[in-house]
Amino acid sequence: MKRLIYLIFLFFSYGSLQAQVLTGFKPSGLFNEQQMVIENSSAGTRMLINAPIRGFDDGQKVQLIFYALPNGNTIEQTFGKKLKDGDDWHYNIQHIGAQTRFLRSVVKDRTIVVVYLENVRKSWPLWKANTPDYEQQVKKMVDDVKAIFARWNPEVVLNGHSGGGRFIFSYLDAVNEIPDDVVRIAFLDSNYGYEDNIYGPQLALWLKSKNHKFLCTLAYNDSVVVLNGKPIVSPTAGTWYRSKMMLKYLSAQFHFKHQDRDSLIWNTSEKKSVEIILKTNPEKKVFHTVQVERNGFIHSMLSGTRFEQKNYTYFGARAYSEYIADSIPIPLHCLNVPKRTADSETGTAFMKRVSTLPLAEREEEIYKAIASGNIPTFLRNTVSLEGEFVDSTGVRHQVKYEVMPDYLSVGSDSYFCRIPMNPYTAQRVATIFGASLITAKLSDHIYQNAQIKLTPFNYIPVRNANELVSKFVDHNQEIENQRVKVGGKNGQLIAGIKKDIILSSRIAMQPGKVVIYGWHKPDGRSIQPVYSGHVDWYVDYSHGIRLMNNQVSVDGKLMLVSEVLKHPVLYRLLSDEKQPMEQTMYIKTKP
Repeated sequence: MKRLIYLIFLFFSYGSLQAQVLTGFKPSGLFNEQQMVIENSSAGTRMLINAPIRGFDDGQKVQLIFYALPNGNTIEQTFGKKLKDGDDWHYNIQHIGAQTRFLRSVVKDRTIVVVYLENVRKSWPLWKANTPDYEQQVKKMVDDVKAIFARWNPEVVLNGHSGGGRFIFSYLDAVNEIPDDVVRIAFLDSNYGYEDNIYGPQLALWLKSKNHKFLCTLAYNDSVVVLNGKPIVSPTAGTWYRSKMMLKYLSAQFHFKHQDRDSLIWNTSEKKSVEIILKTNPEKKVFHTVQVERNGFIHSMLSGTRFEQKNYTYFGARAYSEYIADSIPIPLHCLNVPKRTADSETGTAFMKRVSTLPLAEREEEIYKAIASGNIPTFLRNTVSLEGEFVDSTGVRHQVKYEVMPDYLSVGSDSYFCRIPMNPYTAQRVATIFGASLITAKLSDHIYQNAQIKLTPFNYIPVRNANELVSKFVDHNQEIENQRVKVGGKNGQLIAGIKKDIILSSRIAMQPGKVVIYGWHKPDGRSIQPVYSGHVDWYVDYSHGIRLMNNQVSVDGKLMLVSEVLKHPVLYRLLSDEKQPMEQTMYIKTKP
């Protein structure tokens, strides 16, 4: 009996340690982590979600820490790494990545996920001032990430350094009453925007809610600092003044204990739910980022808990040095594909509905369906490919890129249909997804690396039969029959089934035409050479849309596909044509 109990224990313990790469995430290769980057070009925001690979079993508690970046810093600099010769010093001042790893080594009853929040202006106050709908955008960022982890009913933490405090206050502006799933708010020298009459009642009401909440505020006396002959803040604008305001307001409703520890004044509420630590500054130094570097992020997450000041000291030596990595493997951004709704049409129903529509109306319905997220789940998990390619001067480069495993389809995983469309519809979809069409060179490379290579199946032309939706459906079924016969699974990289609509210099040279290529045979040769003889509205069953991420990595540097293709030297990495492309997307010209 004891042995049986032991085996059951081992089974469940082992199961809880199993790696689980979440949809859309990529393993980083460091510290058993996985990551996803989400960009919103219209809002000018970028998020890196860093999560462990383990800890996502059913019933596991997940905590989402939204960390708003300080002014002037990128996600990469905030994440941190070991400095090498020539590196920017910003990589060595915060180390949120390493401090997160320390937290994961201590906190075992939560799966800690950190969301790094950046904006195009590298300043949340500036971004807010230039974003009329900032409240909706900030709330959407939080809600979108919560939706990714909805299965685990996640806790939320709002955290930020410097101007990152403006993100927190913007969220409070958006929600009026702080949601109950927000379990901690932390200001790392970042509460410049605090106002008693606006945020004081919100924070007090939230702190008094039935579930234990935590507020941690770290600040130093910035009011005495003079830089280049001028004070760095006005007497009432800095975090020293604002933190004292916050303390005074909350002291009317909570009993605080005050302790002087070396240069730190600790103000702790009776149940340790509120902690406001003020660093004195007789030497008039700048401690703005030092507060974070010296275990500030760790403390902001552990204040008031049984782990506070265990194996680390706030404002002491770095407790996380062993967790600092040599590199920061940030992935390409994920495709911005909306979630498929439960009431979306199946591929079968959609194809039947559009079968009798005029061509222009059919194209619009295809766009609306795909743009709304009515595509199979397996298309959302892009496949990473890499290779050593030569530029126009003969220099070799390491290139990494991501492609959809299959051609654009409408419907669910169970009932879908690969859907041909004209290049303008394809371009519209690519643009909103943060994607790009591929080139002939990449079409070849994709075929070489495909896990499933099927023999092209073609129909003999009979009048316009090959242009009909019924033929699209028949061809899709033939592909599925072949795939099942060879044991292929949806989500594996598949090739040899369609001609690609591609990017080419011919787009600019021959406006009003569609450029196609591919349909590789088992020997690797393509049936269709690069061809631009069809008018742009022409579509038949053999055409397919393979989308790729519009970001690629060239020697570790992230670049847009359009940047590479227009570059006078690097264009050859993605194209086998004789010159860079003037135009890297299909743009419909006016008649």
